[in-house]
Amino acid sequence: MKKILIGLAGFLILAFITFYFFSRPTATADGAYIPSPFALKLATSPTTDYDNTVYENPHKGNKKVLMVCTEERNMTMENGEKFSTGNHPVEMMLPILHLKNAGFDVDVVTPTGKSAKIEMWAMPGEDEDIKAVYSEYKTKFENPGSLSNFVQNSMTDSTDYVAVFIPGGHGAMLGLPENKDLNKVLHWSHDNDMHTLAICHGPAALLAANLDGGKDSFIYKGYKIASFPDAVDAQGPMIGYTPGAMPWIYGERLNKLGVTIINEAADATIHMDRKLITGASPQAANAFGKLAATELLKAVNK
Repeated sequence: MKKILIGLAGFLILAFITFYFFSRPTATADGAYIPSPFALKLATSPTTDYDNTVYENPHKGNKKVLMVCTEERNMTMENGEKFSTGNHPVEMMLPILHLKNAGFDVDVVTPTGKSAKIEMWAMPGEDEDIKAVYSEYKTKFENPGSLSNFVQNSMTDSTDYVAVFIPGGHGAMLGLPENKDLNKVLHWSHDNDMHTLAICHGPAALLAANLDGGKDSFIYKGYKIASFPDAVDAQGPMIGYTPGAMPWIYGERLNKLGVTIINEAADATIHMDRKLITGASPQAANAFGKLAATELLKAVNK
């Protein structure tokens, strides 16, 4: 019996040590951290559920989608450690695949035209469709347009766009929620009855629409959305997904402005409220892309 107990204790100690090291975030060359091997195992996948939907009567005109990406890489957590983030590749590429199938090109912009930052550690390395569209758009990601230039020179008179798309990844919380140009783009989209698409942490950037007003003037007041839950973000340090607690809580801020998040888990939930289409997580990316493509086709084919 004593030998059994000693063996069990040894096993538990070994299991604890293994979990400890595999659940620690991994340091990057610039002193930030990417998720731990354990977190990556739980939260990422080498493939996606992309289904290559064929859309009847795809768009043959020049209508495009304006995708607004972050140009910032590192998020400083509550404890001062830096999380190496950006936009999530699945939440970018998979919807792009559906939009392309439906006949819509996607223009990429960042606040000042610096390269779009992507969470390459989340890239599904065995998904040939995702890898192919990433290769196709790589130049756009590395040399995007400037959101500032778009607002100053193109936005008011542009009739080329049918939607604004904000992909997820924690990077959507960096620079975009307080960006005055995004404020103007979101109001432009809303006032012109265009669609706005936001997935996972992307809805954090919707806060930019409130920079020039109070709760009662928020254009998304009363909306219901699917989005990455604050409660799941709070679990990030426990599995080593993030190197510390979140520096601020975006879902809570949206709630205070009158937005209701309908999902409690980081799952495949998608939702459309008026012209705002949202999704909860990378698991929702395929259905989110299909819904977006379908609704944009309805809009241009009216």
